[in-house]
Amino acid sequence: MNPKTVTQLFGLVLILVVLSSATYQVHETNQVIITQFGNPIGDAKTEPGLHFKVPFIQKTNYFEKRFLEWDGSPNQVPTKDKRFIWVDTYARWRIVDPLRFFQRLRDERGAQSRLDDILDGETRNSVARYDLIELVRSNNRNPDDVLVESEEEAAILEGIEMGRGNIAAEILATSAQRTEDFGIELLDLRLKRINYVEEVQQDVFARMIAERQRIAEEFRSEGEGEAARIAGERDLELLRIQSEAYRAAEELRGVADGAATAVYGDAYNSDPDFYAFTKSMETYEATMDSTTMFILGTDNELLRYLEQPR
Repeated sequence: MNPKTVTQLFGLVLILVVLSSATYQVHETNQVIITQFGNPIGDAKTEPGLHFKVPFIQKTNYFEKRFLEWDGSPNQVPTKDKRFIWVDTYARWRIVDPLRFFQRLRDERGAQSRLDDILDGETRNSVARYDLIELVRSNNRNPDDVLVESEEEAAILEGIEMGRGNIAAEILATSAQRTEDFGIELLDLRLKRINYVEEVQQDVFARMIAERQRIAEEFRSEGEGEAARIAGERDLELLRIQSEAYRAAEELRGVADGAATAVYGDAYNSDPDFYAFTKSMETYEATMDSTTMFILGTDNELLRYLEQPR
């Protein structure tokens, strides 16, 4: 390869390098700030397309145009009624002024750090201004639609003024005023999780268990009382049925005895001697067998039919 060809190739490569350094592309999801020796030059480039800059001197700084998330760390915060709770928050934000964002925060890492300070601080301030019930509930409930089983549950049903959603909106509005100066727009903020600290959790769980046990004992006592009532009614009904059955049986027995007595009377009246003979034979059969020994006088009435058979 001759020197002229080498020079031409070197010149072509240099031109390509200069052109690549002099152009940059802005995508739909990006916005760009051009800096020269670390200082921003001109306005932000937000329109998608191919753009030009001074090669090697000017530098492109890309920033997201899409929504970004901020996930806070759980913080231990006291409420107005002196309840210590863990509060975990979540927010969404975006860069609306890239130039100001670059001048004040430089990059997303600096923005996340600044949002930590602002959102955590405003969350702490708002939580400290309200009772725990305001943070837990979102709206008022109708007491007629809820079964209240204890005084604590009745207290929970008391009306609230703000509620969880309004408190989150208050934190968002206050924080948004402070983030405007950084070229950031806060879009949304949510109280992702609220929980008692470990020490308070154990006390709360113990009270909940005791309350459930008390309610269980009430139901168990009511059940035992109802069982005793049913058993009493059952025994009373059984005695009534047995009494009626006994009365009916005695009535039938009396009627039968009366009928039998009438039959015996008719039989006796028709032939008294034969009746006496028959009854004596039945007595012999019932009282005598091959092993029976009687010692009776000869004039005993029982042996009358044996002495003088007819």
